[in-house]
Amino acid sequence: MLRTFILLAGLGATGLLAANSRHAATLPAQPLQQDTTKRIYLLQAKSVINVTTDTVDERRFRGDVIFRQGTSLLYCDSAVLKARQNIVEAWGHVHINQDDSIHTYSDQLVYVGDTRIATLTGNARLTDSKIVLTSPQLVYDMNTKIGTYDKGGKLVNGESVLTSQEGLYYAETKDVYFKKNVEIVDPGFTLGTDTLLYNSHTKIATILAPTTINDGKATMYVTSGFYNTDNGYGSFGQRPVIEDSTNTFTANEIQTDKSTGISIANGNMIWRDTAQKVAVLANYGIVNQNLKTVLATQKPVMLLEGKTDTLFIAADTLFSGIIKKDSVAPKTDSAAVATVQPIAERPVITAVQKPAIGDTAGQAAFKKLLDGATDAKDTSNMVAAKTQPDTTGLAAIRSAAAIVPDTAALAAAPPDTARIISPAVTAAPPPRDTTEKRFIIAYHDVKIYSDSLQGVADSIYYSSVDSIFRLFRNPVLWANDNQLLGDTIFLFTKNQKADRLLLDQNALIINEVGPDMYNQIKGNTVMGYFGDEKLDSMHVNGNAENIYYVQDDDSAFVSINRLLSANTRVYFQNGELERVVFVKEPEATMFPFTQMPEDQKRLQGFRWEIHRKPKSKYELLGQ
Repeated sequence: MLRTFILLAGLGATGLLAANSRHAATLPAQPLQQDTTKRIYLLQAKSVINVTTDTVDERRFRGDVIFRQGTSLLYCDSAVLKARQNIVEAWGHVHINQDDSIHTYSDQLVYVGDTRIATLTGNARLTDSKIVLTSPQLVYDMNTKIGTYDKGGKLVNGESVLTSQEGLYYAETKDVYFKKNVEIVDPGFTLGTDTLLYNSHTKIATILAPTTINDGKATMYVTSGFYNTDNGYGSFGQRPVIEDSTNTFTANEIQTDKSTGISIANGNMIWRDTAQKVAVLANYGIVNQNLKTVLATQKPVMLLEGKTDTLFIAADTLFSGIIKKDSVAPKTDSAAVATVQPIAERPVITAVQKPAIGDTAGQAAFKKLLDGATDAKDTSNMVAAKTQPDTTGLAAIRSAAAIVPDTAALAAAPPDTARIISPAVTAAPPPRDTTEKRFIIAYHDVKIYSDSLQGVADSIYYSSVDSIFRLFRNPVLWANDNQLLGDTIFLFTKNQKADRLLLDQNALIINEVGPDMYNQIKGNTVMGYFGDEKLDSMHVNGNAENIYYVQDDDSAFVSINRLLSANTRVYFQNGELERVVFVKEPEATMFPFTQMPEDQKRLQGFRWEIHRKPKSKYELLGQ
């Protein structure tokens, strides 16, 4: 039997009464307190139709409909209450107010009173006064206060907009779990990933899957950790990668702060300046992306990549930064240094003390020396060479040796590069180079290694403005099996390859020719020149002293010569000593091989430090 009751506006029924206002019920029902039952109460409606059959028991409401369940209120334009199933279907301006804290809105609603689960369809929206979550369809569990969607959704939190295909919102904890095609768009950054946990209160994004974050200055590729979307601070694990227009770096763990541009890297850091082909390996590093600096400690190694060779630099601490474009960076007066470059016609010996008559071995050595010193066989026509070093230019370069980096201060701040870049200023500087120039400082227990050159020092300074390495405090270089010493050593490079070097003050070249036997050349300064990445020649300037062992055609040692000359030229062929040329009249003494006094076999300042020589790049890498 069908029983239908129609209640018109203004007519009453048990538990039902129409109201003149949508949000103000006129029926004084029970107070809005926690209702332990699952019953849904009608507070108001303009019209009600009751439909009751053996299988159907529902009431239909229209006009400013309000329901109550516990402390939650449901507003809509029209609704159907299925009493037996305890289900409400609502349409038009649907609004659920839960405890005056969580509000949901939609065009249509299916609400199951027993489970307190609301399925909102059509412009579904959830808000807690701070965030707004929208989706074509949203399922909200009023027991757990969890909202879910799987047809795409958007969460707006301040200026941040988060979108994904699927999502869960936990109203109690303010956490949102996003899944599939997750994206955050914010004025300060963008974030893309597949899975993300986001807290709308703290604005912290917890990384759960490979994620890309772009803050406008740098791009971060991360797989674990968290990122504070409010202040730009992030802490990431599992080898994140951060890169910008000029450099990229990774480590086991990285902490980064967008406000300062500083990132701290822990564990197996790899940093690269992709523009200038410089890399740094270390276990700890601090990268300032605003200033484009890197400070590396805990077994740092720097790599300078060349076309055919790579130079490795290891030290206790490495620091590198950019020389400001607006700074007045003086350049080395390389023109003055060029005055001691090799001349087209090599100078010849003017006078050498001849061996005594009857000393056939000595005479043979003397002839061999002459043959090597000049292409002319008629020694009577030899004339003195007039070439003299430009001491003014050398003094200018030498002044850099007196400027030793303040290593204590370097750890806290970049150095005053304008003060230590180079010692001499050209009178008319060339047009300013707009490309960025990088400087490098390595200090304490420095080791360098390449296939053609090895060295050690206490500290090194390098600037790409002049491409010169400056080695300070007990520096030693090894090239072509020659040990090179000087108070300060300057290594000039071109296209990332060794081009020239200067041994400044107490310069000493040592070459081991046998057990406890060493060829030695000493002078005030020594200029060396490279060809095909091998030492080609060296020019010893000022009070040049020489000790060298003479061998016959069978490589047997026949004598030991000790000479003093104003200047000496040394030439190499395929890395082997080819000839020694003495400029100006030398003073020479020749000793039979077994008769030279032991105290005469070493020049002052002699140090054979082969034990300090790096044996391979793997030694610098700690392998």
